Amino acid sequence: MNGWRLVGTLSLLLGAMTLGLAASHGWDVEGVRLAIRATARTSLVLFALAFTASALAELVPSEATRWQRRNRRYLGISFAVSHFIHLGAILTLASLDRELFWKLTNVTTIVLAGTAYLFIAAMTTTSFDSTAKWLGPRKWRLLHLIGGWYIWISFAVAVGKRVPVDGFYWPMAVLVLAMAVVRLVAMVRRGRRGTRPGASGMPA
Repeated sequence: MNGWRLVGTLSLLLGAMTLGLAASHGWDVEGVRLAIRATARTSLVLFALAFTASALAELVPSEATRWQRRNRRYLGISFAVSHFIHLGAILTLASLDRELFWKLTNVTTIVLAGTAYLFIAAMTTTSFDSTAKWLGPRKWRLLHLIGGWYIWISFAVAVGKRVPVDGFYWPMAVLVLAMAVVRLVAMVRRGRRGTRPGASGMPA
């Protein structure tokens, strides 16, 4: 499965999963919190696939990594769908139980996460040929480079602060670290060769 069919299928699955989790608890706070946690994990996996696509294709060339790089743009858009569903679940929690919402977050977290969402929106908007051309290749690369690493930092902070209190987050922490290692190794290797990543979809 490739391209927009991949985006459509993943979007339908993400929507069904979120609604199913919320409905399984009668649309109460616990069901919404389950949906929040689930979409956080799907967002991390989809982001990892988009964020490392070109790097893995260079470092470990195979049919799977070539598919990943070929669908980098669509994996990035699917990540955006997942994370905006995640945001919708968070806003639902805030409307259901404002006191609990503020126990789980603070203004600083909201500002940092809000900035990540602005990057996600900007990167998604410029993942189309027409908007990428309008922005220009230099600005496009800068936006996607800075935005990609900012989102990575957001995941690193969110996962890192939960690891000490819940061992379940260790695999997620390993994934976050592995993403950075793969990107940096590919960056060093590319620098030695004097080559650049491709100019479409999420950054390499």
